[in-house]
Amino acid sequence: MNGPEILVGFAPELALFVPYERRGGPTRAVTDGVSTLGHVVESLGVPLTEVGALVVDGREVTTGHVPAADEHVTVRAVARPQPVPGAPLRFLLDVHLGTLARRLRLLGVDTAYESTDIGDPALAARSAAERRVLLSRDRGLLRRRELWAGAYVYSDRPEDQLRDVLGRFAPELRPWTRCGACNGTLRPATKDEVADRLEGGTKGTYDVFAQCPDCARVFWRGAHHDRLEDIVGRAVAEFGGAGARSAARTPAPGP
Repeated sequence: MNGPEILVGFAPELALFVPYERRGGPTRAVTDGVSTLGHVVESLGVPLTEVGALVVDGREVTTGHVPAADEHVTVRAVARPQPVPGAPLRFLLDVHLGTLARRLRLLGVDTAYESTDIGDPALAARSAAERRVLLSRDRGLLRRRELWAGAYVYSDRPEDQLRDVLGRFAPELRPWTRCGACNGTLRPATKDEVADRLEGGTKGTYDVFAQCPDCARVFWRGAHHDRLEDIVGRAVAEFGGAGARSAARTPAPGP
């Protein structure tokens, strides 16, 4: 770029995305005089999915604003909780977020997940077609224009990833209502209905079951129920949710 210079300052929450020399206070940036402010911000490293507001000389502007010389720009982080207007809140996760996908499903959050790498264009297109918020740690993917909505996942630890997403979007939590394998909605099932899908030990030990009508997988309170119950309990205690009551009576996924 070789045009008007502007002064740009980033919110502390966005420091991860900007070069070290731009952290801690406003710094000068050279524009080309025709590119939008949204383009300039992304060229400086920050995906627009992470930008809450753009303030120029004290007034909020859109990403389509074309910067003029000597403007002072403040780039704010998204507000939390972040509203997602125009559609039920649903997520789409890329291939690297499998554990997060299973935990969101455990909490009853509508979560689509690609277990294979289908490529950035296909992921972005699915986000748009199904109006799902795409969650990813791939900054390039989050810059794709065809995205309906997206968000960067700030940690590589599943526990922190879950807290990040729940705190940012405040989805309704309905634990134990979704299939961890395919995201289908579980229904109660009697032992007789699922007997042909149970091994002898499971059939003789457990009496309460649920089944996914989409993939036919059967669920029960298996040996790892306590660990899953802990994940659910901590999430419900911190972020709330109507599903707190159902957590006590619906079976956890079996092995």
